[in-house]
Amino acid sequence: MFWLEQRCEVLGGPGIVVEIDEAKIGRRKYNGGRWVNVNWVFGGIERGTGRCFIVPVPNRGAVTLLGVIKKWIRPGTSIISDRWKVYDCLSSQGFIHQTVNHSQNFVDPCTRSHTQNTERVWREVRGNIPRFGKREGHMVSYLAEFLKQKFSDHHDRVHAFFSAVGQLYPPSF
Repeated sequence: MFWLEQRCEVLGGPGIVVEIDEAKIGRRKYNGGRWVNVNWVFGGIERGTGRCFIVPVPNRGAVTLLGVIKKWIRPGTSIISDRWKVYDCLSSQGFIHQTVNHSQNFVDPCTRSHTQNTERVWREVRGNIPRFGKREGHMVSYLAEFLKQKFSDHHDRVHAFFSAVGQLYPPSF
């Protein structure tokens, strides 16, 4: 979890738009029917900069998601989400909240609000998780691997690795 939190960034601020969404990552038994080995992840992406955060969550309840939103998104941010009832309280929590109703359309015809950027991120995240041979407790590792790809330069990756080691194991004099 440490590496994952080091790669995520606190997003937003007044005048900045952040799209949020939760996703179920797992598989269906016999490629159909009920879900098995389900993991929930929650994330947001900042429009314009592409900065993002992705964190595993135990469930998609109001207490869980609101805690993550307050941790990773600054107050005063314009948040765009789907119409999941948990997000209804965002306006009273210091955020500007817009929604899109996915059962009717993917882009709101009046406000032009959409969550297409987060949907694209979920597609990329799912593409990085092995279809077969996936380990039960490795979801954080899979998410960290996805975020690591943001460092296209080898030297940036090495620097980030040693910075994380230095933070985890500070020198004692």
